[in-house]
Amino acid sequence: MKENRYFQMVYLLLEKGSMTAPELAKHFEVSVRTIYRDIDILSAAGIPVYATQGKGGGISIQDKFVLKKSVLSEQEQTQILMALQGLRIVEDEDTRALLSKLNSAFQKQNVNWLEIDFSSWTKSGAGKENFQKLQSAIFESRVVSFLYYNGKGESTKRVVEPLKLAFKSTDWYLYGYCSMRSDFRFFKLTRIRNLEITKDRYTRPIPDQIFTEAEDFEMETIQVTLLFDKSMSFRVYDKFDDEVTETQDGSLLVETVMPNNELLFRYILSCGDKVEVLHPQSLRDKISERARNIAEKYKT
Repeated sequence: MKENRYFQMVYLLLEKGSMTAPELAKHFEVSVRTIYRDIDILSAAGIPVYATQGKGGGISIQDKFVLKKSVLSEQEQTQILMALQGLRIVEDEDTRALLSKLNSAFQKQNVNWLEIDFSSWTKSGAGKENFQKLQSAIFESRVVSFLYYNGKGESTKRVVEPLKLAFKSTDWYLYGYCSMRSDFRFFKLTRIRNLEITKDRYTRPIPDQIFTEAEDFEMETIQVTLLFDKSMSFRVYDKFDDEVTETQDGSLLVETVMPNNELLFRYILSCGDKVEVLHPQSLRDKISERARNIAEKYKT
């Protein structure tokens, strides 16, 4: 975005002191002509940026210039710091430096409102590393390639234009345009392997909303009725929240919609004998069949 380039250019010149137009053009990957046009726009906005000719010359901002925090309200200042704090979760050096500068400029203490750990309780995963790489790829509009494992354990090589990182339910996803499918797709970060940022760039705009518009994110679903033993309350309320009805004997009745795929079977079987499928009958039959197959494996 142009506005983001203007903002970065001001801070870059404040930090470096002076840079040539070709250096700025290379940094932002635009033409020298565009840089001079940006300088004119910044000057018109009241920022004292100027260019000097000859050896040792370049583009600079007057030494006494400071970014006026008065152009932003107190609420806007806090919102900016909170947004940057969210990005800082992935330990990005540029973001930390910018956050420090703005904290100083706004005379505010660090707004530590968010903390995320990408690893599980038992082991570290690839989620954080993938998040960092994809963040860089999205900011630079670069195409990525990776090996992706679907829910059946099958792997495919994907080339994707990364558009957004999104958190849905309990997992992080990449939303982007997949060249193999010729369509927009969601990719679970923990299923991405061998992620590489390519030199290719894309110009596809980033959508404002994705979950409300992307029907393909929603799996095929099925209406189910489950009866849990009261000892499973910690798991039941974690997953189903306000869909739980407590019966007279303390059992927990859940009527909900769940994915009609392997995830459903894995969840029910993970509850062992502490859950009973009441509806539909077809699901009861499949669970019963799987239970028989499991029991058969343990016969001596």
